[in-house]
Amino acid sequence: MKILLGVGGSDESRQALHRTVERAVVTGDDLTVAILEEVTGDRSVDDIEADVNAALEENGLDADVRYIDGNAGSELVSIAESEGFDQIALSGGTTSPMGKIQLSSTAEFVLLNSHVSVTLIR
Repeated sequence: MKILLGVGGSDESRQALHRTVERAVVTGDDLTVAILEEVTGDRSVDDIEADVNAALEENGLDADVRYIDGNAGSELVSIAESEGFDQIALSGGTTSPMGKIQLSSTAEFVLLNSHVSVTLIR
């Protein structure tokens, strides 16, 4: 399976990175990591890049790493559809005090507009 993983600056995104890399090692998925330069959260693009490289190295996984600038959701959908990805993976947001999921604008856009399967990782 060909997977495009969007990684931003949130803790949830960092967890999605580790879970997706571990899954790719087990299943043999072809993984491409897209670092979202439209950073949300406490980490810079350099911090995100270091996390991605460390996760790939720790798991012995060779993956394509690219950078997405501009509207992250639109770019993820465009790349996935134009390059034949089977799935887009990204963090699934947080839970509100009432127990409902709160999606980031990027995750919401991808879910509503992608013709490629989307996996939200929580």
